Amino acid sequence: MSIYLVQHGLCLPKDIDPSRGLSDEGMKKVGMIAEVAAGYKVQADSIMHSGKKRAKQTAEIFAAALKPSGGVFVRKGLAPMDDAGKVAMELDPASNMMLVGHLPFMERLVSQLTTGSTEHRPFKFQNGGIVCLDRDDPKEKWYVKWALMPDIS
Repeated sequence: MSIYLVQHGLCLPKDIDPSRGLSDEGMKKVGMIAEVAAGYKVQADSIMHSGKKRAKQTAEIFAAALKPSGGVFVRKGLAPMDDAGKVAMELDPASNMMLVGHLPFMERLVSQLTTGSTEHRPFKFQNGGIVCLDRDDPKEKWYVKWALMPDIS
């Protein structure tokens, strides 16, 4: 089973929207990536987000395209400065879950899962992009299986 990690889409500056919801460009790019993921038959059983407006909106766009059977809900521990090691230990590898959150947390989570430490940066996220992690054996570390990013430059 796979875990899909998503950094929220581009958001508005705090002076325009204090809750920092997605910008028009952010909604467009997240929608594009969500449709590509659906076209590739990505199956997320559930989509969890941090509860922040930009993460919730991103999760809802992905949910509209992927139609997760377990729905969309808030999961504690996905905020920017939360403990990636703790979340890594709580993940259910038997479930195809999507986590929508923030930097630096998402990069730390990929690092923890793939290297056993949050100190490395094995992947650079983009707003609205997906990183798919998988592993062949529950005793092994996770690996980056594929990624879909809005920009390739």
